[in-house]
Amino acid sequence: MADRSSGDERAIDQARAAAGREAWAEAYALLRDVDADHLGPDDLAVLADAAWWNSKVEESVEARTRAYSGYAAAGADRQAGFTAWMLHYEYQLAGRTAAAAGWLGRARRHLADEPECVEQCYLAWVEAEEAQRRGAFGEAMSCAGRMAGIARRCGSADLAAMSTEAQASVLLAEGRVAAGLALLDDAMCSAMAGELSPLFTGWLYCLGLQQCMACADLERAVEWTDAAMAWCASMPAENNYRGLCRVHQVEVLELCGDWPRAETAAALSVPELLPYEARVAAEAIYLTAGIQRRRGDLAAAEASYARAHELGRDPQPGLALLRLAQGKAESAAAALRLAVAGRDGGTRVGRCRLLAAQVEVSLALGELDQARTAAEELESIAREWQQRCESGTTVLHATAAAARGAVAFAEKEPERALPLLHRALALWLELGVPYEAAQVRMTLAAADRAAGDAEGARLELQAARAVFERLGAAPDARRAAALLSDVRHRLPGELTQREAEVLRLVAAGRTNRSIASELVISEHTVARHLNNIFAKLDVPSRAAATAYAYTHGLA
Repeated sequence: MADRSSGDERAIDQARAAAGREAWAEAYALLRDVDADHLGPDDLAVLADAAWWNSKVEESVEARTRAYSGYAAAGADRQAGFTAWMLHYEYQLAGRTAAAAGWLGRARRHLADEPECVEQCYLAWVEAEEAQRRGAFGEAMSCAGRMAGIARRCGSADLAAMSTEAQASVLLAEGRVAAGLALLDDAMCSAMAGELSPLFTGWLYCLGLQQCMACADLERAVEWTDAAMAWCASMPAENNYRGLCRVHQVEVLELCGDWPRAETAAALSVPELLPYEARVAAEAIYLTAGIQRRRGDLAAAEASYARAHELGRDPQPGLALLRLAQGKAESAAAALRLAVAGRDGGTRVGRCRLLAAQVEVSLALGELDQARTAAEELESIAREWQQRCESGTTVLHATAAAARGAVAFAEKEPERALPLLHRALALWLELGVPYEAAQVRMTLAAADRAAGDAEGARLELQAARAVFERLGAAPDARRAAALLSDVRHRLPGELTQREAEVLRLVAAGRTNRSIASELVISEHTVARHLNNIFAKLDVPSRAAATAYAYTHGLA
C-alpha cells in the first residue's frame, strides 16, 4: 500500500512538472491511473485540463467537477468560482444549456463578495455576451470595458486580449464593422506575437476566424488562418484547437482553389472534432461535399451532404446545387425556396450563398422573376454591408455583381450584363477565388458572343477551361471545352460560310460580278448575300464591311 502511495506521489509530481511544460499528453497519462483519494483539487484541475487538451471531454468535466467540490469544501471561493465558470463553458460547448446556466450561477455566487480579482473577468465577459445577444450594445460594451479594466489592473495579458476581442464582437454585432475589425486585428496580433498562453491563443484564433468569415473578409481569414495553423503545428500533438482551426483552413483552402489540401485538412479535422464538436465536424464534411460535387463525383457528394445533415449542418444550398447537377432542377428550386424563406438567422455570407444558388437554379428553369428578386436582395445586402465595413471588395460584392450580371444576360440585355460581369470577375480575381471567377467567365463568354465579340468569348472560355482543369472540376471543364469548340467553328456575326466567303472577296476589293464568277453564283445572289452581311454586322457599306472583316480575321 505504501508503495502505491509513494508511486502516486511521484506520478503527481511528474504530472505537475509536465503540465508546467504544457506536455498535456504526458500529464494525462501520469494522472489518469492515480488513486482518486490522492488527488487534491489543484491536481484534479490539472487532470481536467490535460483531459481537455487530449479531447477527453467527459473525463475533463468529471475531473473538474471533483476539483470544484474540493475547492468549495475548502472555502477557496476564487478557485471554486473559476472552476465553476469553466464547467459552465464546457457544458455550453456541449449544448447542455441548463447545466451551463447552473454552473454560471455558482461561479457568480462564489465571486460576488470577493475583492477585485482576475476571475471576475470571466463573469464580465459572459455579461457582455448576454447583453450583446439582447441587442443592448451599450451595456455590452460597458461590460467588456469592465473586463478590460480588471484584466489590466490584475496584470492578465490573456484576459486583456480577450476583452479586446469582446469589444470587437460588440462592434461587429452593432454593425460598426470597420471599427470592430480593427480591434479584432489588435487582439489577433497578441496571439500571433506569442504574448498569450496556449489556451487563450487558440481561443482567440477560433473566435477571430469565425468573425472574419462572418464578415465576408476573406483577406483577413486567409492571413489569420495561416497564422493559426502555424501555431497549431508548433504545439504538441495533443493540441485540442487543431481540429477547430483546421475547419476554418478547409473553408479558406476551398475558396482559394486548393482543393486537395482542403480535402486532406477536412479528413484530418473530422475525427479530431467528432468526439466533442460534431457540428463543427459537420461543416468540414459539408465543405468536402461541395468539392466532390464540383469534381463531378455526385454519389460521394450525396453521401457527404447526408452525413453533414445527420450531424446537424443544414445541407443547403450545396444539396440544391447537387440536385441541379443531377438534372433535378425543380427539386433544387423547391428546396431553396423553403431555405430562403425559413432562414432568419445565420450569417450574411450564408444568406448570400443561398440567394446565389437560387439565382443559378431559377435561371436554369427560366424563372426570371425569382432570379431577379434574389439578385436584388443580394445587391441590397452588399450595399448595406459596404456602408458598415467601408469596403466594396468583399465576397458579398463579388457574389452580388455576378448574380446581377447573370440575370441581366438572361433578360437579353448584354450591354447591361457586361459591366456587371466584368466587375464580378475583377473582384473574384482580386480575392483569389478561382472557381467563382471561372464561372463568371463562362457567363461573360456568352454575353460577349451575344454582343458579337467572338474573340472575347473565346478568350474567356479558354481561361475558364484552364482553371476548371487545374481544379479538377471535370464537368465544368467539359462544358467550357464544348462551348470553346462551338465558338471556334462559329463565324463572327452569325455569318454563314457562304456569307463569309463573299465578305472575304469584298474585303479583297472584288466587284459583285467578279465574286459571282469566282463562286459560280449569280450577281443577284451576291447582292442578296451582301444585304444579309450588312444587316448581320450592322454596317452601312462595303468599306465598313471590309473593316469588320479585317478586325475579325475574315479577310
